[in-house]
Amino acid sequence: MFTTMNLPLHASLPLSSRSWCCYASLSVPQPQAEPQLLNGNPPARPVDRKEIRLGLPSKGRMSADTLELLKNCQLSVKQVNPRQYVAEIPQLSNLEVWFQRPKDIVRKLLSGDLDLGIVGLDTVSEHGQCNEDLIIVHEALEYGDCRLSLAIPQYGIFENVNSVEELAKMPQWTEDKPLRVATGFSYLGPKFMKESGLKHVTFSTADGALEAAPAMGIADAILDLVSSGTTLRENNLKEIKGGVVLESQAVLIASRKSMIQRKGVLETTHEMLERLEAHLRAIGQFTVTANMRGSSAEEVAERILSQPSLAGLQGPTVSPVFCKRDGKVTSDYYAIVICVPKKALYKSIQQLRAIGGSGVLISPLTYIFDEETPRWRQLLSKLGL
Repeated sequence: MFTTMNLPLHASLPLSSRSWCCYASLSVPQPQAEPQLLNGNPPARPVDRKEIRLGLPSKGRMSADTLELLKNCQLSVKQVNPRQYVAEIPQLSNLEVWFQRPKDIVRKLLSGDLDLGIVGLDTVSEHGQCNEDLIIVHEALEYGDCRLSLAIPQYGIFENVNSVEELAKMPQWTEDKPLRVATGFSYLGPKFMKESGLKHVTFSTADGALEAAPAMGIADAILDLVSSGTTLRENNLKEIKGGVVLESQAVLIASRKSMIQRKGVLETTHEMLERLEAHLRAIGQFTVTANMRGSSAEEVAERILSQPSLAGLQGPTVSPVFCKRDGKVTSDYYAIVICVPKKALYKSIQQLRAIGGSGVLISPLTYIFDEETPRWRQLLSKLGL
């Protein structure tokens, strides 16, 4: 038994009944059907516009981090007026940026009012509800990390309950007295509980400060987003084994219909994906350049490859360093260039000097472009192209 509280009264009526009540009050002889909703969203409709629209979060940490990421990808968002909800990215022609609430970004992708968006995976999962028109173009933008998790009190009847399985076996939950869960995830919550074997559950919808609900006696458990877990612990709540619904972070999503039908959307998606991939791959990577004596490029390369930390992305670049001695051009040194992750940087420098490297220069990488990003090939496959 799954029930949800705080629903409007007319939500329990069939769609046709609500339509009839509405039109009867206007004395119209024949009732007209309301537009059907798809997962609570209006169906996609053709929109007579030529501009490509990208939806970005309008407020909070997610908004700031999204703008920072785009800036680092040389896709700075230009807003004439910070109070306006529309902006542009000069590097992407014919693109409009619309600042919206995350859940509205998902809804407007489904309705055809947006073509692309950046939101958290939790928002996509809750409001997209596995709709096939939503495609995740990049699933790991590496910010906005959190998890949707079930939490229960550390005290009382829950003191020795440490897993969802143990929670489901508690004899307290019956049809007359179900487990009460406070959450803002009215789709993912019931779905998770059903899959976890919890039969007698009721949900109360709420936004913000859910941690207080058990202490106030209005809920037995909460299902909410968790980052560090500090707030839960400070409110005497605990996560339990098997209670994580999903791991979330920022993702780039797109409308399947838009990419196939709207001119320029697929090309814009490709450019954004290339820039994002190149920047994210370069994070924490450094270029190491050094000089090394050797009899040949092959001999120098062999010495370098004998050290596990000096292999680089695909191997070292080795090239001769020319100098003029006694009127003749000679090459006693070779310049080597490798890419090294930050965590292995000092160890790599030690190994490089041990095999004769000198004049070591270090510089951070900004972008690493592949011949073709695997995510682009995966996207084309999903689109059947």
